Amino acid sequence: MIGGFAFASIYRKLAVFKNVIMYRIAAEWSLSAQEIETRLQDNHFVECGASQERSIGWIEPRGEAHGPLLEVVAGQWILKLMTETRALPASVVNRKAQERVAKIEASTGRKPGKKETRDLKDDIRLELLPMAFTKQSSTQVWIDRAANLLVVDAGSQARADELATLLVQSLPGLALSLLNTRLSPSAAMAEWLVSQEAPQGFSVDRECELKAADESKAVVRYARHRLDTDEIKQHIEGGKMPTRLALTWDDRVSFVLTEGLQLKKLAFLEVVFEGASQGKDDGFDADVAIATGELQKALPALLEALGGEAPLA
Repeated sequence: MIGGFAFASIYRKLAVFKNVIMYRIAAEWSLSAQEIETRLQDNHFVECGASQERSIGWIEPRGEAHGPLLEVVAGQWILKLMTETRALPASVVNRKAQERVAKIEASTGRKPGKKETRDLKDDIRLELLPMAFTKQSSTQVWIDRAANLLVVDAGSQARADELATLLVQSLPGLALSLLNTRLSPSAAMAEWLVSQEAPQGFSVDRECELKAADESKAVVRYARHRLDTDEIKQHIEGGKMPTRLALTWDDRVSFVLTEGLQLKKLAFLEVVFEGASQGKDDGFDADVAIATGELQKALPALLEALGGEAPLA
């Protein structure tokens, strides 16, 4: 169905999983949950030191100090990576460096060269770092061992790849490959929009982005707009391909599919929560169980709609 299902439905976001980037785990990997816990402890997150610009490490997914770094909920494994950076704007460093260069010129009559100026900037950076504010961001990971699937809740591919690399380095024998499909998401989305027929089990909602492949790189975006129109078809026939498309699966899970097989704006319809009970007081167990339970059905359905998983080269 192409139309406005989301327009008339109520969605709820959980405390876990706002994005989905999928990796396939090599079938031979067999590390146990306890072994993973031990390995992750070797890279437990530590806040930035006074002169440290960035720190990265694993934290407790439930948010309880000194708790496990790997939570097991309904048979699913949950991890969480924390990154902390010190915000030191380059403009501040450059301004301080210019002031010092001016003082050197005034007192010695000479202008510092490029190397000396770079050294000045390095010294200034070290002086200012302890006073700089820190910013923290976390990324959640779901490992479905039965399906050999690793899901990263990251807003960018670069962030997901960094996390995947750290996991591979930390866990012996782990091999990951970014999941790909036989039919590209962009081509599939174009077919659904032109035919005005969503894949089985899905409905197309009211958000879409189309981008030209030529030098113009022209972009057309639709928000809260019907997509079953001749205008959409004309854009596609004119060479603009879908890069983002809002979908709902089985009237239960909504998301925006991207051309890179990422899921954005993940949310769940109210029907998903009917009869659901809270696990622990913080709701962590219930949120994880609901989200992973729904995604264990929605993700395979999406892969099937995209022609199935492409074999590894």
